[in-house]
Amino acid sequence: MVSPETGGSETSGIPRGVGGPPAPSRCTALRALLDRPQATIVVGAANALSARLVERAGFDCCFVTGAGLANAQFGLPDIGLVSMTEVVDEAARICDAVDIPVIVDADTGFGGPLSVMRTVHLLEKAGAAAVQIEDQAMPKRCGHFAGQRLVEPAEMLSRIDAALSARADPDLVVIARTDARSVLGFEEAMRRARLYAEAGADVIFVEAPRTVEEMRRIPAELGGTPVLLNVVEGGKTPQLPREELQEMGYRLILHANLLLRVMLKAGEDALAHLHEHGDSAELGDRVLGWAQRQALVDLERFDDLENRLSNESTQR
Repeated sequence: MVSPETGGSETSGIPRGVGGPPAPSRCTALRALLDRPQATIVVGAANALSARLVERAGFDCCFVTGAGLANAQFGLPDIGLVSMTEVVDEAARICDAVDIPVIVDADTGFGGPLSVMRTVHLLEKAGAAAVQIEDQAMPKRCGHFAGQRLVEPAEMLSRIDAALSARADPDLVVIARTDARSVLGFEEAMRRARLYAEAGADVIFVEAPRTVEEMRRIPAELGGTPVLLNVVEGGKTPQLPREELQEMGYRLILHANLLLRVMLKAGEDALAHLHEHGDSAELGDRVLGWAQRQALVDLERFDDLENRLSNESTQR
């Protein structure tokens, strides 16, 4: 029998995806990130392999992006077309592929309070360290699109209460997002943000502030509640250096779809070259090396494990 070391699969003899000991609590790890003085950059992942890239690059946390899932898994826009089951299934694959904490974008919670509870329950079982719920009406739309519709604050408060009630681990982080800035203006967004913090949300996310002054006011006016900022390249919010955002008081700095967009641009360029020239020889180091690709999916560790198991069975 293989006797793995204590700790997560990264330090044991069993690679992720086929078993081994559980990783230390990722909910606790995420709360430790929220408590440390420096802001944490959170990178979005649309599938398990991109989450592995995030982890191997040295980031402490990744984000299952709703827009990324809609785009990458289904070729759809982020307008509320992906179901709760589809989000849970992909989140489970991503959580299984990495040891770092994973935040999952659960959109509106996919229904009333009981639906929110079931969503949180299933995502926690899947391995999520945090679940994000927003105050849009269904079907939701990307926060940097036009045309969002909001629920009343009372309905969002019931979503928050349902999410808090559903968690089995009290360290599971509940992130409350408001899209009110784009619909009703900044002051209403801040009013809602304060209500959501008072209701017990662990982290507040005010989507799409328009100015640096608005960005400063969000953490300053939330009384120490951790705040997340969504950085959308080419979106509605000004892009500032990490150090400046940290000084403002942001705990989590989210780049939800940077990786997806960079990968799509690289793929588009490579395919254009192949279509024009008929071969890929000149792409050179723009293509991930064969050995690097296999290392990313732990081929050597799988081969070692298979050999160990085969040797042990023949010795009996």
